[in-house]
Amino acid sequence: MSARVTIRNSMLLIVFFLWLEVVYSLDNGLALTPPMGWMSWQRYRCTIDCDKFPDECISDKLIRKISTTMVDEGYLAAGYEYIVIDDCWLEKERNASGYLQPDRKRFPYGMESLSKFIHSKGLKFGIYENYGTKTCAGYPGIIDNVKQDINMFADWEIDYIKVDGCYYSGYDYEKGYENVKNRLNQTGRPVVFSCSYPAYQDELSVPTDFSVLAENCNLWRNFEDIDDSWQSVTTILDYFALKQEHIAKFAGPGHWNDPDMLLIGNYGLSYDQSKVQMALWAILAAPLLMSNDLTSIRPEHKAILLNHNIIKVNQDELGIQGIRVYRKNKIEVWTRKIMPVVDGELSYAIAIYSRRTDGMPFLFEVEIRRLGLTNPEGYKMKDLYSDKNLNGVYLPANNISVRVNPTGVVFLKATPQ
Repeated sequence: MSARVTIRNSMLLIVFFLWLEVVYSLDNGLALTPPMGWMSWQRYRCTIDCDKFPDECISDKLIRKISTTMVDEGYLAAGYEYIVIDDCWLEKERNASGYLQPDRKRFPYGMESLSKFIHSKGLKFGIYENYGTKTCAGYPGIIDNVKQDINMFADWEIDYIKVDGCYYSGYDYEKGYENVKNRLNQTGRPVVFSCSYPAYQDELSVPTDFSVLAENCNLWRNFEDIDDSWQSVTTILDYFALKQEHIAKFAGPGHWNDPDMLLIGNYGLSYDQSKVQMALWAILAAPLLMSNDLTSIRPEHKAILLNHNIIKVNQDELGIQGIRVYRKNKIEVWTRKIMPVVDGELSYAIAIYSRRTDGMPFLFEVEIRRLGLTNPEGYKMKDLYSDKNLNGVYLPANNISVRVNPTGVVFLKATPQ
């Protein structure tokens, strides 16, 4: 049997067993790899005063500007295809016929016009709503108008909807979001469905049935909103490590755990910390939804976001979420099983990241078999940030020896020999 056939058969077996483990998914054929794009919330929040902040307010002008930049600066070509307007796009009241309406001053041409513009750029259009009486910022919610509102969104030709969970006084988020899913399916339009209710249930110590969640939603936010800070990033990573035995198995093609938006290019993360977030979000098979000002981003941050090696890890077709496998001396190691498969042996992405703040790179060493890499023929290693191969073949008993910057990361790919 040829090596090519062996690799192909091994890959098919792995995909089959993954399918046996997670057979449930939202049946819309979408988000077979984690969605990539841009979302307005973290960078622009609910900035609505266009007189004081003409270049930052949530508006038709902002969304067209970001859309054009995504195409012109190579983000679309790299895979970032969705542009999602978060909260604060609405008027405070529905119109006389009971329909939602975009803010007439900030979106003077309406959402259908904006949708057509976004699609003309080759991008896909996303919108925000809330399963409650109001959105989190106090605009009209959809809880009593699901069918009407979802049909209107389909008429606008949206491709993605994020549904939040504020101002809900009931006891069954799951049923409500299932209703939204069913209405989306009935429109006949393929729409990625992003759910937020696990984060709200977690806050209330209400357990989420992840098997049902994966049937209802393409992605879901598990934890609190991300803030533009290193503390927020590490808090989210700690949550995912704590919950990994329970939640990681529910991620896969069509349904993903979502640690929230990429902060890279904003104010709160250093260069090294930005590299950590990109690497760990790739390990987690997380949606890559930037929330930044792409028109003024620094070149080194742009390079992180467009790193083809890391995007390839994030978009790996096996869809296996990575986990934390080792920690010592405030250094954590996270691994993810990825392609290619060689003679039945998986490749690995390995993120070695530092929680240290002592002011100099730290020498870290560990036997690779401690990380779960046990191929007797060993592995070739590549640094995914420098795009350089490490010398030699690493056998299971060999050490990885790297220097990790304070609050920084070394991100490697191990390919079996």
